[in-house]
Amino acid sequence: MTAPATTDTQTARTTRALSAVRPQVPVDRLVTDLVPPRHFAAARFATYRANPAHPSQGRALARLTEIAQEITAPRRGLFARRRPAPAVYLDGGFGVGKTHLLTSLAHAVGEALGPDKAAYGTFVEYTNLVGALGFLPTVEALATKKLVCIDEFELDDAGDTTLMSRLMRELADRGVALAATSNTLPGALGEGRFAAQDFQREIKALSDRFETLRVDGEDYRHRDVVTDPEPLTVDEVTAAAARPGATLDAFDDLLEHLATVHPSRYGALLDGVSVVALTGVHPVTAQAVALRLVVLVDRLYDRDVPVLLAGAGDTRGLFTDEMLAGGYRKKYYRALSRLGALAEEGRRLVTQDEASRN
Repeated sequence: MTAPATTDTQTARTTRALSAVRPQVPVDRLVTDLVPPRHFAAARFATYRANPAHPSQGRALARLTEIAQEITAPRRGLFARRRPAPAVYLDGGFGVGKTHLLTSLAHAVGEALGPDKAAYGTFVEYTNLVGALGFLPTVEALATKKLVCIDEFELDDAGDTTLMSRLMRELADRGVALAATSNTLPGALGEGRFAAQDFQREIKALSDRFETLRVDGEDYRHRDVVTDPEPLTVDEVTAAAARPGATLDAFDDLLEHLATVHPSRYGALLDGVSVVALTGVHPVTAQAVALRLVVLVDRLYDRDVPVLLAGAGDTRGLFTDEMLAGGYRKKYYRALSRLGALAEEGRRLVTQDEASRN
């Protein structure tokens, strides 16, 4: 007997919803999850292609290779412990390979000393970790590392910047090596030209310890800051959400649910998820809601999870003009760029599904 066809309504009922997931995350996982994202799982110094037209790329690659060797080399002698651990800041524009270099450093240290000896996370992940664990427990947990990498160091929130400066000072005093990148986007801070001064000013208590490495170049992706994929129809999104590992939510339901989950657990929210499908997508007007959405987009991007979007307009209109001109503009533009890329991946899945049915 032939099974009856599954209707879109049945699919919506049987497909898992993110808004129904209540992640229970052991405290130790919040720290063990601080590893290079899946998106950069293959990144190594050997796979970084320095552009000869921009010699600073080759210099940064060579210096980070030396720093990796310095961190992983055994320390000998009576005064070895007194030598300050390396601290480096990668300053450059968007898409010049800073994150590739940073993840390569984390991989090099982890492969030499063990994966538990290198921590890697974004600025937001570390501030969320402090919020979840408390300051001193975070220091104690990270002080067991040989290297702490902070991607996309953000200078747009004075409180968070001060918090991270204090955290890094505590870790540096305990002999932990530090590495950070800026989160500068094109058109912001002269495409990274002044990011180093801003970084050093904001973390003045640490600036003498940090070595700044300039990474010049063009965006290797050769793309605009924001892509504008056409929204899908509700029927297309619902049908594509029938695939294994997909989730399906109304946009407002998901936004409401995010307010009940600590941002440090957004990664766990995506455990086992292969595609995120959303219907009723519309502009977000409340800043607190928008900032939570930014964190979710970052975790989706880290895990290379495609998204399916059905709603009004394109991704560019997701945040208000006031938000895009305000103090958190870099966060929002980064989220739009990443969400646009993930939405294009989702659209390709829909196209593949349609081709397979024809």
